[in-house]
Amino acid sequence: GKWHMGVNCKTRHDHCHHPLNHGFDYFYGMPFTLVNECQGTDDPELAKSLQDRYWLYTQTITLAVFTLVIGKLAKFFPVKWKIIICLAICGLLHFLSWFSSYGFTKYWNCIVMRNHDVTEQPMNLNKTTSNMLKEAVTFIKRNKHRPFLLFVSLLHVHTPLPTTEKFQGRSRHGLYGDNVEEMDWMVGKLLDVIDKESLKNTTFIYFASDHGGSLEARRKNSQLGGWNGIYKGGKGMGGWEGGIRVPGIFRWPGVLPAGTVTDEPTSLMDIYPTVVHLAGGAVPQDRVIDGRALLPLLRGTARHSGHEFMFHYCGVFLHAVRWHQRDSGTVWKAHYATPVFQPEGSGACFRRGICPCFGDGVTHHDPPLLFNLSQDPSEANPLSADTEPLFDTVMRRIRKAVEEHRKTLTPVPQQLSPYNNIWKPWLQPCCGTFPFCWCHEENNKA
Repeated sequence: GKWHMGVNCKTRHDHCHHPLNHGFDYFYGMPFTLVNECQGTDDPELAKSLQDRYWLYTQTITLAVFTLVIGKLAKFFPVKWKIIICLAICGLLHFLSWFSSYGFTKYWNCIVMRNHDVTEQPMNLNKTTSNMLKEAVTFIKRNKHRPFLLFVSLLHVHTPLPTTEKFQGRSRHGLYGDNVEEMDWMVGKLLDVIDKESLKNTTFIYFASDHGGSLEARRKNSQLGGWNGIYKGGKGMGGWEGGIRVPGIFRWPGVLPAGTVTDEPTSLMDIYPTVVHLAGGAVPQDRVIDGRALLPLLRGTARHSGHEFMFHYCGVFLHAVRWHQRDSGTVWKAHYATPVFQPEGSGACFRRGICPCFGDGVTHHDPPLLFNLSQDPSEANPLSADTEPLFDTVMRRIRKAVEEHRKTLTPVPQQLSPYNNIWKPWLQPCCGTFPFCWCHEENNKA
């Protein structure tokens, strides 16, 4: 499925970020992310406001060149051809520099790979669902006689919500509901294979989402990014519950009691130590591991999650801290920074399209906003020293936890820097002779 961790570092074929270079033995899926450009029918999603600005600059330069040419030919004003030609070349280079990144997103980024080979460029979203499912089913059957780890990162419930014709119009909740129903059907097919291959009682299954609904994802009046119920905020907002709080569903018949509900905060970072534990290994001891093994909590041998504190980041900026106070069972959360909703009170950043992590789009709080999530899960009523007797005690404990946490951090290169987010032709995966990168898996097989 979707990898979204990058592919290359210095050359088109070094594959330094590829799954096969990070512990996986087999990969089939999308190395980058899914955006509206992949479908080609929706409004551009990738840096839309930036694209609009670049396009305005291009039009302005083009208009200036035409004005100078007409003025020169009509002898309205004296101007050297060298100046006109230089301006035209600058305009062309400006256009090529940004359009190569954004105008060809579908061909550069919407691709499918099998191991190190690009099999579809651009990808055919109408066939992606069946191809992903077929690959996952084949993988299970191929490895049924030995231990295996299958990580299926579905492209579903993510804009542009690619949904096959069979499921379109089935849900009363529109396209998003159709997409959820198709995802549910895919998960059911995978569980059926596990059961038919007699792997049911020996297979630990964990189903979860990586974040809450994306509230800004809309098409006219239709909500394309899900709904977060009573929880404030959504995807990409750093600290609000709507972007963080998602359910986890586990299945392991004979080991985990059916129908059990555990209301304890855990993290997707817990997958790593849990898988290592299941495989009989040990996590590295030469670094801080933020995840905690889930089996004691799931099997009922531990009453509480291994996370007393959880640190919620937006990019590299710490936005909020959660404290699960063990002795009282209370869950507190302190917000150091929150996004500025646009329009005000809307609960999302509709005008920007995505909430920023820093700058003028963020409000910093001193003292921090404090909520008692046990009593106020929708984060509607911030507490203060006047309304909460424990305010100062809680904030002191959270401050100490942040200090201890920051001592464990190691500086790394900034992956979200402007340089790391511009298109580099020498790193572009390509199934043909660059820049003629067009191929389809069926044609390759033929």
